[in-house]
Amino acid sequence: MNFLPKKPPRKFKPTSTLEISDCGTVTLDHDEQVTFTTESGSEWDVIRKDWGYYATPSINGRLSKMGLKAALVKNSFNKYYILLCEPSKIAEFRNYLESEQMELVLWLDDEETLAKLEKGE
Repeated sequence: MNFLPKKPPRKFKPTSTLEISDCGTVTLDHDEQVTFTTESGSEWDVIRKDWGYYATPSINGRLSKMGLKAALVKNSFNKYYILLCEPSKIAEFRNYLESEQMELVLWLDDEETLAKLEKGE
């Protein structure tokens, strides 16, 4: 793994209400993992494979045990994103979606929803 920090971080505004700080670049070799953590204890793993990435741990298993819920959301330009939310911060998450004109399409960690997706419903 190689980490290249950006000092100072590059700041940009993808929307009028949001400013992002790009703090650096992580380069992973095949079969390497990096874990991101929060002060509340939630974790998120990314694993590099020779064909691409595991973007999350199992969304209906380990991810929830690590303190996160996976959501499929859509913005006002019909672009879809997978966002990860701490269950204790769902109100803040919904406020964010509203402020950014995004809508929750579905929670990806819901067993009933996953079963319907699997069946093509």
